[in-house]
Amino acid sequence: MWLKGEPMEYVYASLLLHYAGRPITEDNIKRVLSAAGIEVDDIRVKALVAALKEIDIGEAIKSAAVPVAPPIGVTAAPPAEGVKVEEEKKEEEKKEEKEEAEEEELAEGLAALFG
Repeated sequence: MWLKGEPMEYVYASLLLHYAGRPITEDNIKRVLSAAGIEVDDIRVKALVAALKEIDIGEAIKSAAVPVAPPIGVTAAPPAEGVKVEEEKKEEEKKEEKEEAEEEELAEGLAALFG
């Protein structure tokens, strides 16, 4: 995190102010925290505001963005072309085997009628 040791509620307050387009000042941070029912530590607020003067929050958010994994059972990308071709071959082989089995059954049935 870009503000090590800072309680998350203080960081969240600053992110909320940034998102709302409001200046990140001591008074605004105190108001957000107080509105959330959080006891405000003035020293932490001063330290946070001082630290954030050196940080471009928008850039920090972009650089901290982590790609999210797709849900279980969902592939992130289509299978490779070779895999698709192999699957199609397997399906064709299964169809051919099924057709051969049906022809054998038909031949056995005819043999039973005329045998």
